[in-house]
Amino acid sequence: MSDFSEELKGPVTDDEVETSVLTGAGMHFPWLQTYVETVAIGGKRKKDFAQTTSACLSFVQEALLKHQWQQAAEYMYSYFQTLEDSDSYKRQAAPEIIWKLGSEILFYHPKSNVETFNTFADRMKNVGVMNYLKISLQHALYLLHHGMLKDAKRNLSEAETWRHGENTSSRGILINLIQAYKGLLQYYTWSKKKMELSKLDKDDYAYNAVAQDVFNHSWKTSANISALIKIPGVWDPFVKSYVEMLEFYGDRDGAQEVLTNYAYDEKFPSNPNAHIYLYNFLKRQKAPRSKMISVLKILYQIVPSHKLMLEFHTLLRKSEKEEHHKLGLEVLFGVLDFAGCTKNITAWKYLAKCLKKTLMGNHLAWVQDEWNSRKNWWPNFHFSYFWAKSDWKEDTALACEKAFVAGLLLGKGCRYFRYILKQDHQILGKKIKRMKRSVKKYSIVNPRLSY
Repeated sequence: MSDFSEELKGPVTDDEVETSVLTGAGMHFPWLQTYVETVAIGGKRKKDFAQTTSACLSFVQEALLKHQWQQAAEYMYSYFQTLEDSDSYKRQAAPEIIWKLGSEILFYHPKSNVETFNTFADRMKNVGVMNYLKISLQHALYLLHHGMLKDAKRNLSEAETWRHGENTSSRGILINLIQAYKGLLQYYTWSKKKMELSKLDKDDYAYNAVAQDVFNHSWKTSANISALIKIPGVWDPFVKSYVEMLEFYGDRDGAQEVLTNYAYDEKFPSNPNAHIYLYNFLKRQKAPRSKMISVLKILYQIVPSHKLMLEFHTLLRKSEKEEHHKLGLEVLFGVLDFAGCTKNITAWKYLAKCLKKTLMGNHLAWVQDEWNSRKNWWPNFHFSYFWAKSDWKEDTALACEKAFVAGLLLGKGCRYFRYILKQDHQILGKKIKRMKRSVKKYSIVNPRLSY
């Protein structure tokens, strides 16, 4: 065993030497010398170092999958010997494997604590110096998870100034990421200072001091984040924080440039959130409708069921272009294709109105284009007798909107439509009668061929 693994052992009594090992945190590790020395394979016992470590690794992985944290810790203890493997490739890969598995175990083990995790992280940083930056970053995230912001910031600052080996591109990205997370912590402080500033009157003697403090934190945050978000990747929390500060100081052009590059730069991976951030920014700035439509059009292609699609439909409906009206109908059908949207009464209201208006405008072909690809599965998916009873019981307003759509698409013979039509409801009575007349006049189905 290496000095590292020996350091992780706590003191044991004479009675326990044969059976177990205890760490300072009180975590119980039965002695696994049997597994270290030999591994039973196919009924044979082989004193083979490689097979022993390989078996330990398999045991650890299986225990992790089953969330057996104590058992995983026991096997992990024996796996430390791989740090002395004669195979240089395995020996070099071992620190990262030990860190990933060990940190997972310590994160979930019921007897683990922050002190234990910190000790393990510090040891691993020194064992695998090539992984120092990566471990430091993950260690900082662990501290953040536990609300230890000052410790996390100190950890990141130490990593930021660490120098060892050659400057590679991957190392440069890690440094940028560390600086960016440090920037996020500074953004958190800036956000609190900004809140404090908003509560002060401009004539207050403390206002100028707090305002200067806010500015200083924003400058530090900007410097730490700006480099990272230029590198292709998904940097949502960093972009949002950076843009918020740019907007706060009135640099709307700068904010729009950052968001536009993040959404449209082909070097960046496809990211729905990038288009959501840009749309929300344009909405806040009261940008022209055409700009907002162009942004949401891309989001529609990526996530057709997103909640912003109802806003997209509204924008398209207000447009004077006929192609936008056609797209608006398509968007509503697209939203209701998804199971998570079947109870969305707003979507059904919009579709009911849109269908009636489209059919009144003599655009039957638009409706048929959308319905032809759905007529074999929407009736059971949305308009079965079961759903008619269930919807009426849970939400009569939703049931009425769906019934109107069902009648327009499937005709007055549709079971969903017929069930709702037969219900006696004083408040909705007039609405149901109007719905019946509209279905009779505008349904796309020949009454004699109703479903």
